[in-house]
Amino acid sequence: MKIAVLMGGISVEREVSLASGAQVARALRESGHEVVAVDTGHGVLTPTQEGAILESGIRDPHPPDEQKDLLSTGDLGAITRHPLFEGTEVVFVALHGGRGEDGTVQALLHMAGIPFVGSDRVGCALAMDKDLSKRLLRDAEVPTPEWITTEGREEGQARLAEVVERLGLPVIVKPPSGGSTLGLSLAHDEEELRPALDLSLNHERRVLFERYVRGREVTVGILGGRALPVGEIIPQHELFDYECKYRDGMAQEIFPADLPVEVAERVQAYALVAHRALKLRDFSRVDFILESDGTPWCLEANALPGLTGNSLLPKAARAMGMPFPDLCDTLARMALDRGPG
Repeated sequence: MKIAVLMGGISVEREVSLASGAQVARALRESGHEVVAVDTGHGVLTPTQEGAILESGIRDPHPPDEQKDLLSTGDLGAITRHPLFEGTEVVFVALHGGRGEDGTVQALLHMAGIPFVGSDRVGCALAMDKDLSKRLLRDAEVPTPEWITTEGREEGQARLAEVVERLGLPVIVKPPSGGSTLGLSLAHDEEELRPALDLSLNHERRVLFERYVRGREVTVGILGGRALPVGEIIPQHELFDYECKYRDGMAQEIFPADLPVEVAERVQAYALVAHRALKLRDFSRVDFILESDGTPWCLEANALPGLTGNSLLPKAARAMGMPFPDLCDTLARMALDRGPG
């Protein structure tokens, strides 16, 4: 089939998205598909540009430049009118953050009647807003650490004493709609709270303070309504931050995790409940901290997890015998079978 892969964009997660999209495009071609690669921040990519992205890997994040995202006006025509797009049967969304993950792009594709891979506008919006998603997780009886969300610097500073009293120290401080752990920090004491607040506010006006849970970091990929093998992440840093996620040798990612069967099954069951509670479809990745008493605390669900060959979801798929090209092919066929919307 002919597939358009959307990547890049102008969010702070642009570099991760470019890496995901370029590797997805290559994998789909290996599966026999005709592929057009589109950077929504610039336009259709040439083979040379795709090659440069694959060669450079994931670069450090940086603020979006001044270019206008081709989808920001709500007009898909900037992409769909391109001659190379003609005949496209499925759009594979490999965007991360911003309009690519908050449901905006998905709504445009839905209105245009173009089949696309992944969750629809509702699922993306729910998963992107961690304050809202944690409320839904709590209602679905999925354990999630207690949290407080504030808006703006004044409210954030005014409620720091409440944060310490209710959530304790250390405490996680992060933007509630961010990704790739950008803007996230762990405040160990009251002196570190204000810098952590400022860092988060650099990314978003709201700030989410979350009780810090000590334990093993585990993750569960969901594919077509099925939970993949549980993986364990052992980062070199105190947190699984941007460097640990995207720099070689900065984290061990073990698939399947060395867990008792009953514990792994419990985590997988909670991941499926979270996936459904947030109305996600096709695929997702649900992250947990496994406390020493065996409680899996759900941190978040990702509607558009990283899709490089070495990302967590593809590693989970490989652990059950599905190579990366087969994973990408499976996702594209899900979208084609489902049709528009």
